[in-house]
Amino acid sequence: MTNLILAAAAALVVGLIIGVLVGRSGQGANLRQRRAEQQIDELRGEFTRYQAQVNEHFMESAHLLRRFNDVYHDVNQHMARGANRLCNDDEWLDELEQQSSGRLSHSEDEAPSEPPRDYAPKSELDDSGMLAEDYGLDKEKAKARKESA
Repeated sequence: MTNLILAAAAALVVGLIIGVLVGRSGQGANLRQRRAEQQIDELRGEFTRYQAQVNEHFMESAHLLRRFNDVYHDVNQHMARGANRLCNDDEWLDELEQQSSGRLSHSEDEAPSEPPRDYAPKSELDDSGMLAEDYGLDKEKAKARKESA
């Protein structure tokens, strides 16, 4: 009977130890989860602050550009009024008005400038162009190449 009581007491002690260890391991996982949630909340807060800073930056930039545009327009009008008041040359006034409106015309003997091309124009009608495999090769070599393929 004493052996039975000792075995029961030992089983009780072992059960308590196992219970405490299992309980603590569950708390460790729960603690890790709480730390991860805190980190996520901190990152969300930082991201929200960053978004607010970006929005504020672009709103201020737009405001400054609008002010810059207004000042530029005022300076342009001031220069045009000064030129009208101080210059007597009609040709100069016409050219100034065309430049300020962005419609500078070319004289009849001057060809309008053309933007640069990002390709080379064909020189002949039967020329294959720069992207062809036989570009720059002799026609006979190109024919021999096509026949051998």
